[in-house]
Amino acid sequence: MEAVILILGLLVVAFMALGVYATVKVVGAAKRGVDRTITQARRTVEDTTLRAKSYGQLGVGGELAQLRLSLRTSMRATQEALRAGAAEDASLSESLGLFDRLSAHGHELDEELKALEREPDKATVTSRLPGLKERTAQITRSADSLRWAARDRARKFADDELSALNAQIDVEAGALRHWTTVEEAPGPSPEWGGEADPPAEDHRPSSDAPEEGRRKPPEALTARDPRRSTAYPWQKTARPETTN
Repeated sequence: MEAVILILGLLVVAFMALGVYATVKVVGAAKRGVDRTITQARRTVEDTTLRAKSYGQLGVGGELAQLRLSLRTSMRATQEALRAGAAEDASLSESLGLFDRLSAHGHELDEELKALEREPDKATVTSRLPGLKERTAQITRSADSLRWAARDRARKFADDELSALNAQIDVEAGALRHWTTVEEAPGPSPEWGGEADPPAEDHRPSSDAPEEGRRKPPEALTARDPRRSTAYPWQKTARPETTN
């Protein structure tokens, strides 16, 4: 009896531990989902604000907003392309490492541009603007190069796979049409839509035939014996003559 109580107690403890673990996992997943949603919403709002500033604000502020918008757009597109490709192509792991190093420079430049938007000394910002444009162009150029290289690699693999698949389909289609490789023996074709008559036998007596054969009346004057005619599978059966 004590053993049964002990086993039941252990089962209760195990179920409670399992419930606590499941609750922690669910809460953690929900928290990560909320954080991801908040981050995405904040990013959308910030991008919308930068886009509005780049189009509606003139001067240094509009140029800084345009630099931040182009930098963030290029870096985000490259990050998504590399992460999506790395799930299927392990060779992109090194490219992801390079992008992480480039991303550190991108975040540093974005923070600097963001700080300069609030800088009251517009003359100093204007003097530094050419250097900021050059850094932004370098980072975005490198990010675009990684992104397009990953896409070209994925497209090359897809083209090779499609070519191999087309070759296999051609072989299979040829195997399914195996009867087309067998040459059928040509038969006599009817002329003008009618049925071809069997070749007429030459019953003319030869010079070497006996005298009785030469005295035989011509075949054209006698009725043809239907039993002697050669039957072909594609010819219709001769109908018997009817008498009135």
